[in-house]
Amino acid sequence: MKFLKSLLVFVMLFVVFASAAKKPSDKLQIGVKYRPEECTKKTQAGDKLKIHYKGTLLSTGEKFDSSYDRGTPFEFTLGAGQVIKGWDQGLLGACIGEKRKLTIPPSLGYGAQGAGGKIPGNAHLVFETELIDIIRK
Repeated sequence: MKFLKSLLVFVMLFVVFASAAKKPSDKLQIGVKYRPEECTKKTQAGDKLKIHYKGTLLSTGEKFDSSYDRGTPFEFTLGAGQVIKGWDQGLLGACIGEKRKLTIPPSLGYGAQGAGGKIPGNAHLVFETELIDIIRK
């Protein structure tokens, strides 16, 4: 009887912990970590952005790229398809000085093919971003 009670407790704990292990979301997650009190201009499609970022793999936390390490912000035009879709969508409406954490599913990242030998196929990505400047055309 004591063995059965112990087995039952073990099974219940296993079920609880197994259900707690979540599958990463298939949707873009945008977390605003810092927003300046004054925001007079927000990003929109067609703006040229200067942005600092650090990219990591959600599964391991391993860093695969960082503009901070290079000491130069990355520049691109928002909404022009110059970057992964997760960035084009996740950086809309940001203010200069704003910091965001983007958790990007493979469908909005590098998909099944991965990228550059550092990003495996079907990887969920995490980018910590800081908007340095908006150049409006």
